[in-house]
Amino acid sequence: MSKQPLLVIAAGGTGGHMFPAQALAEVMLARGWRVKLSTDARGARYTGAFPDAVEIEQIASATFARGGLLAKAMVPFRIAGGTVAAAFGMLRDKPDAVVGFGGYPSIPALGAATLLRLPRMIHEQNGVLGRVNEIFAKRVDRVACGTWPTKLPEGVEGVHVGNPVRAAVLERAGAGYIAPGDYPMELLVMGGSQGARILSDVIPPAIAALPIEMVRNIRVSHQARDEDGMRVAEFYAEQGINADVQPFFHDVPRRMSEAQLVISRSGASSIADLTVIGRPSILIPFAAAAGDHQVANAHGLVDAGAAIVIREDAATPEALTEHILMVLRDGQAAQQMSLNALSLGKPEAAETLADMIVELTTKEPSA
Repeated sequence: MSKQPLLVIAAGGTGGHMFPAQALAEVMLARGWRVKLSTDARGARYTGAFPDAVEIEQIASATFARGGLLAKAMVPFRIAGGTVAAAFGMLRDKPDAVVGFGGYPSIPALGAATLLRLPRMIHEQNGVLGRVNEIFAKRVDRVACGTWPTKLPEGVEGVHVGNPVRAAVLERAGAGYIAPGDYPMELLVMGGSQGARILSDVIPPAIAALPIEMVRNIRVSHQARDEDGMRVAEFYAEQGINADVQPFFHDVPRRMSEAQLVISRSGASSIADLTVIGRPSILIPFAAAAGDHQVANAHGLVDAGAAIVIREDAATPEALTEHILMVLRDGQAAQQMSLNALSLGKPEAAETLADMIVELTTKEPSA
């Protein structure tokens, strides 16, 4: 009996990296592969929803983005130590392929795979390469892109596969859309894993300023950071708005499929979910995102007539109220926005990525 092929997935510590990694893991397990996830302690917080069969390996990594001078001075040593440990692990386990999804925790596994000349590739979720993927773009066999077009270094060719979505999202793919009208409606507000405070500041008053007959029909699911949750929930309650405020929704696919409108950051995973399920959205790109990648992510939806984009510095309660009204008062236009979003969806992204990995392992070893 031949041994199961082994895939090592390397991913960083945000949902934007971990959700597509989870989606690929689900597909590769279904294809009879062993899957090992290489991440750090921060990334390990997102592994609860990964299939039990995925082997989780925490490895030392670090980022220059946080900590004082001493912590930053130690970063290269921590990464080097993690890379050496990963290389020894790969000499023992002999993975058939290594795929990186970005984030500093993916450096050790990709670095080790490069040293050992193993088949390797990266997947970039955003329209602009993250720092780590930029480092490895010329050192891997394939570059898969979630957003198209993606800005790539000269001489690097990308393959547009889309952003893999988890099985829970695929179950809701193309779910029937009920256009807004004079009946109960759902609004989903998602702030992503960072920089969500502005959504907690401007969206509750924007909803409260809607016509009273509309407010009575609205139920809000609002994802707010822990430190903002209490005041956001209290504001909604004071205004008589039916709202469920939580720091993290474990059932985003269900809530999104039931929503008439989604108000969100334009992180790559959120965009992928919106296009696979097919929902109208108001997007407020995270202004501090590296390389302004959230603006790049939103372009496709705006160009297709699937979303409205508001710059962070223009995201006032008054502006939000106006745009929410535009969507909720015109059911036909909202229905068209949902169809336009669906036209951009790539529900097959994880399968395409899996095909690329299988193809990699049948080629000659990397140089």
